[in-house]
Amino acid sequence: MGWRPALRDPRAALSDARRGPAARVLGPADLAAARRVCAADPVASVLAAARIDVADRSGLAAAGGELWGFPASGPLEAVCWAGANLVPVVPAALGPRTVDEAVTAFAAAARVQGRRSSSIVGDRAVVQRLWGLLSRVWPAPREVRTDQPSLVIDRDPDVAPDPGVRRSRATELELVLPACVRMFTEEVGYSPVAAGGGAYAARVRSLIAEGRSYVRVAEDPDGGATVVFKAELGAVAGGVAQVQGVWVDPARRGEGLSIPGMAAVVALARRDVAPTVSLYVNAYNAPALAAYRRVGFEQVGTFSTVLF
Repeated sequence: MGWRPALRDPRAALSDARRGPAARVLGPADLAAARRVCAADPVASVLAAARIDVADRSGLAAAGGELWGFPASGPLEAVCWAGANLVPVVPAALGPRTVDEAVTAFAAAARVQGRRSSSIVGDRAVVQRLWGLLSRVWPAPREVRTDQPSLVIDRDPDVAPDPGVRRSRATELELVLPACVRMFTEEVGYSPVAAGGGAYAARVRSLIAEGRSYVRVAEDPDGGATVVFKAELGAVAGGVAQVQGVWVDPARRGEGLSIPGMAAVVALARRDVAPTVSLYVNAYNAPALAAYRRVGFEQVGTFSTVLF
């Protein structure tokens, strides 16, 4: 289910403060403060910070969601992006009591709004506490991924980049989109274009246009071209580029494409986009974890994702 705007006034209370901690809807005047909250941990907050940057450039409506802040009044201590994904940003430095109050306030806001997001994603401790509160009233998820190491590299990769990996070209949507659909279906369990897929195709087109789509193209048996490796920078903010959608054609797996391919993505992203490259991966995906560590990624935290 896609996110739908709630059409609330900025600074409106999202829960009854008399019943517990409350959050508020943030408006344009709050975006600088929200960005400062995210800056406390740019890697963990990059998903939310990227939407805040879009809101700052083009307005909250264009960013496709709503931004909540805690506490309900006074200086911001935590924020939560509520759009296609629900992304809480609650700095651990606030201390256990304040962290719990912020998460409780965001859970109350999410109960008021109802489930409009397709996932909850972020720091594991925060997401697990948030989902523990929402699971009582929201429908059952398709899957809960509780252990997703958050990995970072902010230097040259440890292996030579694949010289065949490059940015996707503006004319290559019809080449790149099928690979993206196959990756998404394999990873999430359903096709993003099953019901038409216009929004998904637009997203892929946007990533290509912004220079955030990377591919390795090879000749197929019919003499045409096919994508054998691909990745995107799904979120960029605060000097961090988060890699998403890493995929190798199943017919080419075992040929050693992933490690030099990821090294190339790191090198190109650090040269052109942001000095720090991050990603998160399911802990049970041992081959992917080993490949990322071979490239030079190091774990700095742990994410969790609740998928609907």
